[in-house]
Formats: sequence, structure tokens, C-alpha cells
Amino acid sequence: MRIVRTIVWTVLVVGLVLFSVTNWTPVTVRIWEDLVWETRLPALVVLSFLAGLLPMWLLHVAGRWRWRRRITALEAVTRQPSAALSSTQLDAAAQSGDTPAT
Repeated sequence: MRIVRTIVWTVLVVGLVLFSVTNWTPVTVRIWEDLVWETRLPALVVLSFLAGLLPMWLLHVAGRWRWRRRITALEAVTRQPSAALSSTQLDAAAQSGDTPAT
């Protein structure tokens, strides 16, 4: 899986470098009427990519953290000795004629 991730990131970086070389032109971004930002096009593309990637990555990390906590809690519950009767106790209760309490 790491090789796939490495290949995807390598393709993205190579594509960004080729895009940057061919589109090194200044652009004007008007944020509000009196706020204008002049930058190069590749910087705008990288910032836009990060603006979309970062929140989704944070959601992914938070989700993984939450699921790991949940799995750890469930594993801890399964490690605790159970109040249920074992199979040998059930066999002994069946032979004596008593009904086991559940």
C-alpha cells in the first residue's frame, strides 16, 4: 500500500512541477473590493489544493483516532472475565437437574 501512495504522490508532484513551469504567470485575486492579492498561478493552485486537502485529512485522522479508541475499549471489555457460565459448569448443572441462572 505504501508503494501505491508513493507513486500517487510522485505523480502529483511531477504534475505540479510541470504545471508550474508552463504556467509561471502572475494572477490577480480579488478577495474583497479593497483587498487584492497578486501571486503566481502555481502558488494559487497549491494553496487551493491544501485548502481542500487539509480539512479532509484532519477528518480522516480524527475518524481513525475515534475508531482506534472504540476498538481498544471493545477489546478491553472482551478481555475481562465474563459472568456467563462456562461449558463445564453448564454440563454439571444439566447433570444435576438444576437450571443454570443466566
